[in-house]
Amino acid sequence: MAIGLPSTDHFVLLTILIWLLLHHCSAVYDVESTAESGKLISAQLKLVGGSTEFGPDVKSLTLTASLETDSRLRVRITDADHRRWEVPQDVIPRPAPGPEPKDVLLDSPGNPSMPTNSTMSSASSDLTFTIHPSPFRFTVSRRSTGDTLFDTSANLVFKDRYLEVTSALPADRASLYGLGEQKKQTFRLQHNDTFTLWNGDVTWSDQPDLNLYGSHPFYMDVRSGGAAHGVLLLNSNGMDILYGGSYVTYKVIGGVLDFYFFVGPSPLDVVDQYTQLIGRPAPMPYWSFGFHQSRYGYKNVADLDGVVAGYAKARIPLEAIWSDIDYMDGYQDFTLDPVNYPSKQLRPFVDRLHNNGQKYVVTVHPAIKRQAAPHEDLFLKRNGANLVGEAWPGEVYFLDFMSPRSTQYWARKISEFRRTIPVDGLWCDINEPSNFKQWQPLNQLDDPPYRINNSGFHLPINYRTVPVSTVHYNGVSEYDAHNLFGLLQAQATHAGLLRDTTRRPFVLSRSTFVGSGRYAAHWAGNNVARWDELAQSINTILNFGLFGIPMMGADICGFNGNTTQELCSRWIQLGAFYPFARAHAEKTTLRRELYVWEPTARSARKALGMRYRLLPYMYTLMYEAHMTGAPIARPLFFSYPQDADTYGVDRQFMLGRGVLVSPVLQPGATTVDAYFPAGRWFSLYDYSLAYTMKVGKRVTLPAPADLANAHLAGGNILLLQHADLTTSAARQSEFHLLVALAENGTASGELFLDDGDSPEMGAVGGSWTLVRFSCDREESKGMVTTKVSSHVVQNSYAPSRAQVIGKVVFMGLPSAPKSFTIYVNSVQLKAARTKSRTSGVFSISGLSLAIGQKFEIKLVMSH
Repeated sequence: MAIGLPSTDHFVLLTILIWLLLHHCSAVYDVESTAESGKLISAQLKLVGGSTEFGPDVKSLTLTASLETDSRLRVRITDADHRRWEVPQDVIPRPAPGPEPKDVLLDSPGNPSMPTNSTMSSASSDLTFTIHPSPFRFTVSRRSTGDTLFDTSANLVFKDRYLEVTSALPADRASLYGLGEQKKQTFRLQHNDTFTLWNGDVTWSDQPDLNLYGSHPFYMDVRSGGAAHGVLLLNSNGMDILYGGSYVTYKVIGGVLDFYFFVGPSPLDVVDQYTQLIGRPAPMPYWSFGFHQSRYGYKNVADLDGVVAGYAKARIPLEAIWSDIDYMDGYQDFTLDPVNYPSKQLRPFVDRLHNNGQKYVVTVHPAIKRQAAPHEDLFLKRNGANLVGEAWPGEVYFLDFMSPRSTQYWARKISEFRRTIPVDGLWCDINEPSNFKQWQPLNQLDDPPYRINNSGFHLPINYRTVPVSTVHYNGVSEYDAHNLFGLLQAQATHAGLLRDTTRRPFVLSRSTFVGSGRYAAHWAGNNVARWDELAQSINTILNFGLFGIPMMGADICGFNGNTTQELCSRWIQLGAFYPFARAHAEKTTLRRELYVWEPTARSARKALGMRYRLLPYMYTLMYEAHMTGAPIARPLFFSYPQDADTYGVDRQFMLGRGVLVSPVLQPGATTVDAYFPAGRWFSLYDYSLAYTMKVGKRVTLPAPADLANAHLAGGNILLLQHADLTTSAARQSEFHLLVALAENGTASGELFLDDGDSPEMGAVGGSWTLVRFSCDREESKGMVTTKVSSHVVQNSYAPSRAQVIGKVVFMGLPSAPKSFTIYVNSVQLKAARTKSRTSGVFSISGLSLAIGQKFEIKLVMSH
């Protein structure tokens, strides 16, 4: 703890004056006292000037700031005299606020003998927190550079159902990302934009800037020079967030101000620190990385059977077939339509899928038909009785996933249904929750004093959902817990599947909140078959990588509206690189399975062929995500944070740090404008050296009709497998090791292997293999030696599997050597097993290097 003197920050003073002038609802607090203990500081705030707009101000506040880790700072402001709603500890487990320190440092801001500011810092942390007492504001800065990361104005509003706080930002140096879920034209947030966070049922999500299915009040700020930090407001109430370029303002209709700051400094560090708090992404089963086909409108089991046969005939990979509500009897969960989906037909169909290494997934909803509901205390209440809403089955009750009884009931129903139809995963849809009924206000909660910009028209917050005057278990109001509903259902579904199968669950959830990635994958919802939607899907997928939900995709070829052959072809070329690759369409649209048009089928075979070859790499990225939170699909600036030209790139993305995807996003395009950061870039299709960049620049790429551009960055080592029609068949093949050399002749990579099904991924004592690969180059007396070696971190899975590396390909070697010699584990190979190209590509085939056993390959070349 250190005490600092006041600074003369004219920019901050100007910001304060502007906001005091512009805001009718303004309030000012002073600091009465501060106290500290170790890495904890608290302050008592008293109201010195306010307004009656949106209700009376809370007169006394308590601020607690704590350095929870060297990279994470928490700042919490709440009512000093009354307990308020906060996201429960059992929903998002996290350190509880510490006891208030007793060592008083500042008795009165007016006492001239006392220092004015109170500052908390630590020699082991790059975060500094400062309280400015009169008027109260606080700042968070980076100790190593002095850069201010968060700087509140003196206008702090804290009322019963309205909170407001503003932070200044350096508009010329800050690039912000995050704040979802909304559909955005660009990945980098644009100045003068508003983000409304209130989970809603959006039938047609084609309009940008509207609040969609999830709420994630988290952003990443990448400053000029590449240093990044993250800011989370952990609050589940509805809110508007205004981003003006030089400021960000939060307008929240309840709860507390509970901020977390993550110091980075790299983008990967930020998501690591963020997911350490909110929970690491759940490991996804290996099979879920295959291609999935779904449609609302598959009429019967024969229709499903025909789709599976269509993919097989076209030789297009198909991992899983999905059923929307068509399979249900009267749209009721865990029932079967007795005419179109009788168990005597559906069960043999699912058994055939399983025998062929394929999977079956069905949808479930949180609403239970009123007439079929059990006589148990499981449901949301309003005015003392079960809330009666309207959804697909008609009149319904809504399960209360805050109640232990409801989660037990849900698990029991999952288990009972799986005895009839052994589904492999569950899809939690319309779980915002969606409701078709109109409501009359019951109490003041139904009409808050501040109206957030719900659905872009300031619609009532009860629109198309359950009324916020509804009550959950333990008296929690829907007003406070609404945005948690989808997270809670995903948590219950994940637990139910795990208990019934003892295997790694696969759950897809439409509605999400902070921490949903611990349980579920997500997709972009009801998109539209349009070119702009194709492009915007990249922004959404990158956003959810920031939010700790790396298993993310968008409905390939579009959900609503009729697609075209060209659009569908280009969409599968992009969608094959989504972490979660599923085609899904609405029942009234024209059929668009990938085999319907032969040009699309050709694109699908090539694109999905590349995906299935990349599965070892993608699955290793899943392991990295589970361990560190690192997104599978990433923006370019994650790998090149010092290159400011990458900050605005959102028509390309990377898988991990190695693979750059540059898709076609416009009709009739024969070229693609792509950005390549500094370094070497190799074609992922023919391994040739495509570009060597001293500095990053834009390049015009050819755009074949049946292929998306994909390049591998020099300095990476990838393991590929052979393509096949299912993931289980593909992973039986041998591996190919791709060594893409950086200009200095180095490269690195890793491979994670397990059964793809065990509940834990990489757990202590588990059965798994992790191998790290490295490549170095030495030059001496006209000889160049390139050496690839493996380091086995753990090898408790591979020994029981006969998985080997059969081929090694070097990319970026000097061209046309006079001679070369290959040594594998110090034994010279015959030249017949090698192949050299003038393009600098050199391959060694016929190998049998067991995964999990250390090896070394030396390529000695003379020039």
